[in-house]
Formats: sequence, C-alpha cells, structure tokens
Amino acid sequence: MTISTTSSSRAASPRMPSRWERFRDSFLLYSFKRDLVAQLSLIIFILMVGAAVLAPWLAPTNPYDLASIDLLASELPPFWIEGADPLYFMGTDAQGRDLLSTILYGMRVSLVIGFGAVLLQATIGVCFGLLAGYLGGRIDAFLMRLADIQLSFSTLMVAIVVGALFKSIFGGATYSDYAMWLLVLIIGLAEWPQYARTVRASVLAEKAKEYVDAARVMGLRRRRIMFRHILPNTLSPIFVISTVQVANAIISEAALSFLGLGMPETQPSLGSLIKSGFDYLQSGSWWITLIPGLVLVVLVLVINLLGDWLRDVLNPRLYKG
Repeated sequence: MTISTTSSSRAASPRMPSRWERFRDSFLLYSFKRDLVAQLSLIIFILMVGAAVLAPWLAPTNPYDLASIDLLASELPPFWIEGADPLYFMGTDAQGRDLLSTILYGMRVSLVIGFGAVLLQATIGVCFGLLAGYLGGRIDAFLMRLADIQLSFSTLMVAIVVGALFKSIFGGATYSDYAMWLLVLIIGLAEWPQYARTVRASVLAEKAKEYVDAARVMGLRRRRIMFRHILPNTLSPIFVISTVQVANAIISEAALSFLGLGMPETQPSLGSLIKSGFDYLQSGSWWITLIPGLVLVVLVLVINLLGDWLRDVLNPRLYKG
C-alpha cells in the first residue's frame, strides 16, 4: 500500500493565520485592552470625529444658512443658566447662531485642517527623509540644510507671509473662500522637517542591515528598495509623530484663527469660535469662548494621550503595561 507524499505533506502543513487572527493575538491589541486611558481616549475621539462627520444631520441648524440666523437671539446662555432658550442647548453666539451647531461644524473644519496638514507634512517629510538617508552625500546635506532653514521660520511667520501674498494677489474675499485649504498648505509646509529628520535617522539605521544588501545584490532599483523594503520598517515612528502632529496642527489652526490669520468668523472652526467670543467675555457671555475652548482642549488631549500610548507600545523599552 502506497501513501501519496504530496497529499500527506499538504495535510501536515499548518494553516496560515488570517490578518484578523494576527491582529487579535498582537501585542498592540493586548496592550490596548490593559490600558484604560487609551480605551477612554479612543472612545471620546471616535465620538468627536463621528459628531463632526455627521454634523449636517446632528446639528440643530446650519450655521452657513443665513436664514437660520436670528440676530435677536444673540448671546443667549446655555440651558443651565437663567434666561436660556430651550431651542438653543448650548446657547448662541454674538451673531445669533446656535453654538452647538457651530461647534459641530467648526470641529469638522479643524479636523480636516489637522489631518490634511499632517498628510501633506508626512508626504513631503517622508520623501525627503528617504532620499537624504538612503542617497546621502550632497543630497543629504542639501535636504537637511533646507530643513534647518524651514525650522527657522515659525508657522505664524509662514502664515503671515502666505496670507498677505494671497490677499494682495487675489483679494480678501477669495482668501475667505480658500482659507481652509490655505491653512492646510501653510501648516503642512511649515512642519515637514519633523518627519524628514525622523525618517532620515531610521533610514540610516535600516540601510546598513543585511536585507538591504541582499536587495542590492538582487539588482533591485533604488526606488523599490526605499519604498518597498526600507519604508515599511520606518512606519512606527511615523505613526507616533503623526498623532502628535495632528494635535499640533489643530492647535496651530486655532492660534492662527484667533490672531485673524486663519478661518474667518463666517466659516466656523474651533479657533474662529474662540476668537469670536473673546470680545464678549467681559459682558458676561463667557460661553461663546469657553465651550469651544473646552472642546478644543478635550480633542487635543485625547489625541495626545493616544499618541503617548502608541509611542510606549511601539517602543517596548518604554512600555510599562
């Protein structure tokens, strides 16, 4: 009696675990289940992002619709203060807009600017970091000196120059129409050196390893070695930086809007909402500034907490779970 070696070898070969099984058994999920702060931060972040995405359906009114704005209902207090209107849960701002609606729409604008700016930062910084670390020589020196020059200019200075040039060329009305995308461009161009320096350091460590030498011996092109082999091994610090940079970009947008260099008051963002109510603090209408400010603090806080947890997990020497 003969036994087929092919069929027996197939039966004996172990089944490869699926992606879900690998994720379920991963150290990332294990550490997340043991960290209550990370769990609460992720839940709050998902709720805030979901509320921002669903703002057209969740918001009682549309702050962009002039027909829904009632100047006679301006500066109404929140529901827990005497004199409140039950139609306005969190009160109204100085323009008579429902504050809850403007916060939901404004949070969406702030998140779009934060994630859009970080995407631009990461694209520029990762490409420059890969080129500088892998190619070295004059290209490395040129790109790193370019990063040094960029770091000498603050985000505020870049915003002043770009905003002034855009307004002088296209006019203030056009600037208001494209303010959100200009902020994405300004913050993205101002902060890319953070990614470039980190990726360059990781590439310098990775290109000296044996798998890179093996790829060179096989005759693979530089571009494939950089993007298909080296880049996946540098993603851990990129993820950590991205969480911090999203929070920084949202804060930068709020600061620029507060200084009058960001979103106009007619297009609500968390920064422009804080600015719009700042002049009414002494008159007693503190909620116009305080409530959007608290939302901004909570949003930035949960992003930073998630970033700290991710940094500790991806660096086992820092993990204390």
